[in-house]
Amino acid sequence: MSSASSTPPWNVRRLPRADGSVFLVTGANAGIGYFVAEQLSATGATVVLGSRDPAKADVAMASIRARVAGARVRAVRLDLADLSSLRPVVETLGVDRLDAVVHNAGVALDDPPRRETGDGHELMFGTNHLGHFALTARLMPLLSAAPAARVVTVGSFAAKSERLDLDDLQSGNDYRPKRSYGRSKLAQMYFGFELDRRLRAVGSRVASVVVHPGGALDSLTPSRPPIQVRTAGARLSAAPAALLVQGKHAGAWPAVRAVLDPAVDGGQLWGPRVFGLRGEPRRERVWNHLADVSVAARLWDKSRDLTGVDPGDLPGPSEGHVPRTFL
Repeated sequence: MSSASSTPPWNVRRLPRADGSVFLVTGANAGIGYFVAEQLSATGATVVLGSRDPAKADVAMASIRARVAGARVRAVRLDLADLSSLRPVVETLGVDRLDAVVHNAGVALDDPPRRETGDGHELMFGTNHLGHFALTARLMPLLSAAPAARVVTVGSFAAKSERLDLDDLQSGNDYRPKRSYGRSKLAQMYFGFELDRRLRAVGSRVASVVVHPGGALDSLTPSRPPIQVRTAGARLSAAPAALLVQGKHAGAWPAVRAVLDPAVDGGQLWGPRVFGLRGEPRRERVWNHLADVSVAARLWDKSRDLTGVDPGDLPGPSEGHVPRTFL
């Protein structure tokens, strides 16, 4: 396998081949998740669209097949707001290994009232963070079976200005929808970094990478009817915003690079090049508050207690362990 130093410069429009690989993308029937799946499908990999709505997943698969010749795409039902539904996910996938999972799915509420999942968790925290936390635990046997799997967690630029309240993770005392969303994405990002620390501690070849899409607007996103429709008027009115932000197709680039690029390593943060808001993906310095390992460890313990599973519950390195390499 070629080393990172011998690979050509990264080009978002000329992705490396990944024939034989299997990638799962949560929330892949719309938005950034759709474009992550569409772009990954152009590499020759099998891309599994995780969606809680089979009909919408069918539409997304048809769209990808219409744009990517020979695309190997299929769907699996995933409802991250229902933790019990995640138990059979390994059998449902029907594969012997998983080369990457992109934790993209998410719920964003703009207005009260506060809502809960069927498990009694605040909807955004329960879906965006706890759902992916539990899903990772279920998928770890498949990820560990791959030569060099990656867990890619899609955070948000909105999390940069937030801080977790470890005594009120589920906004039971003070619910503000936009803040609760930002904190749920911040929890996801803490999880991604803490997961990599725990994987490294046991010598795992699985790597955990955190990314964020910057500013990604529907009005700057190419049309993919009926999934995404951009009118001429919307395109014109959004033109000034393109100086600062981008469409969701470009918001997908950091996650796609985190899956495919041999230069990406676990424990890193990747986002858009220009002010963290737009442009091609680059590695960023980990935000100061995300580097607080004590907060990450306490969040992990609370998440384990709330879900009843532990993604880091892995055996130690086996004798003759081979250092992990990358796709």
